Amino acid sequence: MVQMTPDAATAALLDALATPIARADARGRIEVVNAALARWLGVSAKRLVGLPLQALEFEGDAISGLLAAAAPPELARLRRIPLTFPGHGDAPRFADATLSLQPDGGWWLEAHPVAEFPGDDPALALPSALSAALRGLAHELRNPLAGLKGAAQLLARRIDDDEGRELTALIDAEVGRLTNLLDKLLTPTPSRPFEPLNIHAVLERVLRLAENDAGWAVRLVRDYDPSLPELPGDGDRLTQALWNLVRNAIEAGAANVTLRTRAEHGLRIGDAVHALTLRLEVIDDGCGVPDALSERVFLPLVSGRAEGSGLGLALSQQVAREHRGSLAYRSRPGHTVFTLLLPMDVAPEALA
Repeated sequence: MVQMTPDAATAALLDALATPIARADARGRIEVVNAALARWLGVSAKRLVGLPLQALEFEGDAISGLLAAAAPPELARLRRIPLTFPGHGDAPRFADATLSLQPDGGWWLEAHPVAEFPGDDPALALPSALSAALRGLAHELRNPLAGLKGAAQLLARRIDDDEGRELTALIDAEVGRLTNLLDKLLTPTPSRPFEPLNIHAVLERVLRLAENDAGWAVRLVRDYDPSLPELPGDGDRLTQALWNLVRNAIEAGAANVTLRTRAEHGLRIGDAVHALTLRLEVIDDGCGVPDALSERVFLPLVSGRAEGSGLGLALSQQVAREHRGSLAYRSRPGHTVFTLLLPMDVAPEALA
């Protein structure tokens, strides 16, 4: 039988836990990290050992303030602090964290992953009068869309090159998708059952739309995790939600837009903890969300542009809710990230 030192025994016990945990010494240097924390931050445990515990905090000084306090509390709870491996490049993970002071002066950090901005959903404030107005708008848009569809079909008959046919097919498909969305506003019906889909195929469709909309003015970057499994969902609805986010980035003057996909383990969305969650981020270097709109950005008819409808983000958040996910953002001038979290461990029939 292999004899284990106390440190090795502690490490083995911690690795059996699903909760991300770290132990730091009295100087705040990380001594032990369990597999759950290393996996959650996307690095090996060896790279975390020896780092200052406060280096894991992406922004703010909540952890460093506790470690430096003359009389720190024995137990401190920190709400939704952003944690990441320094210089890793990926977006921070958010967690409700507990820091407990030990008799030897060391610290235990316990992190419970959460979504960035759970809680009350302002998009639920859509009143019945606005719903009626949207139905009226949908009715008015049906005829122009029918005209566009007919024009695209006529144009397709006169084009004999592959690129032209591809573009007219894209116009025809998008008009059909928008017509379906309008039909749902005019005559609401139960949502169709969700089906397994490749999220990267959805993103490629969105990027094709962006390329035709922005041309060479915007650099579109793919940062995909190719190991992601299929996701239960509605491809058309997700296309609409993600196209709204990308189009907003383009209209905010972004020169670069990145679409990033990652897997998250043990993440809480609302009241449910999911074994596997998709983190999909739309990152841009545009002017950012105006401070005056920061609390109302997901409300219908709220827009930072005079010509904007203010419906895109409200619809994107609605699509996230339909998929039992969440949509949140963080923004400063030159760096805006919209994060869509979608559970991947739910059967398609349970989401429908």
